[in-house]
Amino acid sequence: MSKNVRRVVAIGLVVLLVSAGMVFAAGSSEKGKTYTIKVGDNWGATHPMGRAINEVFKTQVEKATNGAVKVDVYSDGTLGSEGDLWNGVRNGTIEMAIIGTPFNQEWSKSLISDWPFLYRDLEHAKKVWTGEIADQMNAEFHEKFPSAYMLAWGPNSARTFSSNKKLTSVADFVGQKFRMPSNPIHIGIAQNLGASAQVIPLNELFSALETGVVDGQDNGMVTILSQSFDQVQKYVYETNHIIATLEIVISAPFFDSLPAEYQQAITAAAKATTEKAWNDYIASVDVDRQTLRDRGVVVTACTKEDQALIIQKIQPLLDTLYAQNDWAKDLTTKIKNY
Repeated sequence: MSKNVRRVVAIGLVVLLVSAGMVFAAGSSEKGKTYTIKVGDNWGATHPMGRAINEVFKTQVEKATNGAVKVDVYSDGTLGSEGDLWNGVRNGTIEMAIIGTPFNQEWSKSLISDWPFLYRDLEHAKKVWTGEIADQMNAEFHEKFPSAYMLAWGPNSARTFSSNKKLTSVADFVGQKFRMPSNPIHIGIAQNLGASAQVIPLNELFSALETGVVDGQDNGMVTILSQSFDQVQKYVYETNHIIATLEIVISAPFFDSLPAEYQQAITAAAKATTEKAWNDYIASVDVDRQTLRDRGVVVTACTKEDQALIIQKIQPLLDTLYAQNDWAKDLTTKIKNY
């Protein structure tokens, strides 16, 4: 081998070694990078979703990533209302949030989360929102909102009505003022039952109930307790008119910037979180009912006759929903038969 050839080979080896070193260094730098997920929600840490986010999601993600991904949870509306959280996620100022469906005016199919009298029981609702229907909705969500991903669907609650005024039958709705979420289904139910509806953010609701701005509200018993509404409400009517969900949404630019193994860890943790939350919520219902009664709240079960009367009274709302949403008949039928 000539001297010049040996020199070229030597230079080539140096270049290869330097290039390999640069790749290794880049890989090491990426591996050592850390991330923080700010998680916002409007519920207390005692709500099954709030508890599961702390006990399952935070623990599982931080362990699976060896601390490279840190999870900071902000409960009780610390980062704003549901609308604020949703806008924060879609704009990238908040990494993740636990919300209902503040986007229902933009994506009507999300109204399915609040469809009245849709499930046989809580176990049925859990199977729907931890199965393939949820996966399909997640994919459609991202098509509609490319700046965010839906990771999983957890329980909000089987919604009940509470009030400062007597509320033990369908007739008692007439003339009462209820806080309802910014959702045409909830507002329509109140109006069809002869009440008026006022939209108030959850983090302002305690004050509105305490000062008499509204007489009552609709939420699950778990939320009544976690938000201390039992301190300012005398009656709970256990209508279970909606088994509502809470969704875990994450900023797409943030999620897409993560290494693949971290994405997998977050996705797995989100699903495990909602599984835990559904199980805990279902187990909590009887305990929550008794706790409310022990605290002096009059809790009245809705009879089958009263439930049939409520369904009859809200039929105009249901007719409108089916007429306005071409997806509704097929999807509600699929869920009912699931």
